[in-house]
Amino acid sequence: MTLEIGLLLIIVAAAVVLFSLENLPVDVIALCITMTLILSGLLPAEQAFAGFGSNTIVMIFGLLVLTAALVNTGITDRAGRELLRLSGDNPKRLLAIVMTIPAFLSAFISNTATTAMFTPLTLGLARRTKTKPSKLLMPLAFATILASSVTLIASSTNIVVSDIMEHYDLKPLGLFELTIVGLPIAIVGVLYMITIGYRLIPTRGTDDEGADTPWGLRPYLAEVVIRPGSPLIGKTLEESRLGRDMDLTVLRVMRGHSRYLVPQASLRLEEGDELLVEGQRDHILRIKDTAGIALEADATLDDPRLQTGDIALVEVILLPKSPLTGRTLKTLNFRERYGLQVLGINRRGQAIFRKLSEARLRTGDQLLIQGPRTNIQALDEDNFHIIGTVEHSRPNRKRAPIALGIFVAMLLLTALNIVSLPVAVILGVIGAFVTRCITPDEAYREISWKAIIVIGCMLALGRAMEYTGTASYLANQIVRLTQGQTNPLWLLTAFFTLTMLLTQPMSNQAAAVLVLPIAIQTAMQLGLNPRTFGVMIAVGASCSFITPLEPACLIVYGPGGYKFMDFVKVGSLLTVLVYLVAIALVPVFWPF
Repeated sequence: MTLEIGLLLIIVAAAVVLFSLENLPVDVIALCITMTLILSGLLPAEQAFAGFGSNTIVMIFGLLVLTAALVNTGITDRAGRELLRLSGDNPKRLLAIVMTIPAFLSAFISNTATTAMFTPLTLGLARRTKTKPSKLLMPLAFATILASSVTLIASSTNIVVSDIMEHYDLKPLGLFELTIVGLPIAIVGVLYMITIGYRLIPTRGTDDEGADTPWGLRPYLAEVVIRPGSPLIGKTLEESRLGRDMDLTVLRVMRGHSRYLVPQASLRLEEGDELLVEGQRDHILRIKDTAGIALEADATLDDPRLQTGDIALVEVILLPKSPLTGRTLKTLNFRERYGLQVLGINRRGQAIFRKLSEARLRTGDQLLIQGPRTNIQALDEDNFHIIGTVEHSRPNRKRAPIALGIFVAMLLLTALNIVSLPVAVILGVIGAFVTRCITPDEAYREISWKAIIVIGCMLALGRAMEYTGTASYLANQIVRLTQGQTNPLWLLTAFFTLTMLLTQPMSNQAAAVLVLPIAIQTAMQLGLNPRTFGVMIAVGASCSFITPLEPACLIVYGPGGYKFMDFVKVGSLLTVLVYLVAIALVPVFWPF
């Protein structure tokens, strides 16, 4: 072992410890690792920073932009509703759908692309079913990775393995040659996540209603009025589909000035009915775009001060010692006093079963308010604290077919090997910008720059393992340790383990490129079938479950609210199961 190899192994061990402790943000840790590699002389600066211009970074960037375009045009919302209809209210069925459909697609396209496409859909499903996003996003990412060995084109790593085998005069892998081992792996993995893995996943995510929840995801109470000529007139609450189609919960129906009706499914709606509803902020604001109903606040906007062009939406919180505490919006003459309108109230998850104007305000109440920007600033004088401005943009549904067509075209260009995935993705991004499915400014706001930094820095660590010869050293140690073993299963296990471990900090392709030539040469020297080792290494290179450094896992890392050790806890047992299936089937169908 050289000094450089020993130093790099220490850096890798330190990185694992820092990632697991999470005392520092993961992007800060990743940047520290890159700078350590440069300053210690283990990797030249130009190679350390080359990862940020790699195909992986370009691909992740483009996929995030295209996913934002799908959200911006309303496609993800529509698709999420269809998936919800398939799953109903059964959480196990929902989890099965979230895993099986992406796994099927991932057998033919990149798991990163599939994860990027389904992440916003899954977040929407989690909000509608009041499920923690963490319980769905990790299974989603793992399902797409599990399908990597189902077909040759499911992963670029498989193609790399096939190319290397050809260099040694071996027959290349067939399109469905890996299916006989990849399909059982995918099935066992999905079953594990539905049963055991689901229980191991922590209950975290952006739908918590605690103090750390983003303001935009808190439920608000609002009043909705049935307008004259509304298509909902004469329909029952069940037939109105306000719950299923608009994600709103009807708490009370107010008819006339004094009648409060219990919202039974059979209750028929009448013109002028006022509905007290609860829903996410964006779902409340979506009422503005729905024909036949309107927010009560919008329907009564007759104050000229509320009809100026400089209207803003903000979320505010009522601070302690405010003179407004204990008073109602009606007695305050809130609209006349401030020239503002309250669209909704959040009271930390507590329901309010009366008109919002008659509800007494409490310290900590959060209000969704619209009105002129100059008037909004005056709220600070009465101990209202402005949390933030709400940027509410309506989905550009007219361009939904274009956005969907661009995404499908990108997948087809890749699947048919017309262009590489990064090139296809960037072509799709250009198409989305040119056709105005999303503007560059909107797209760049949606980019997870933290994920981009982490991926770029970890690619530098993978390059350092090649540059210093660490990966080759570890492979040679595996060969040396297994030379005295007469059972080839131990050698096969050793190469699987080495590939699996290297693929955590390195790219899957790099791990396979480093290990496979050594494995093939070792097999030939011992008179064993090198194809057996090629298939096993292809499977091992796709076992990126133990750390969140796989691109598919990084996509869900932030939205799921995960910690580094969550992947270790859930992914370790899954990796063992993948190994057991592979070691049982590979020597049978590809004998030694």
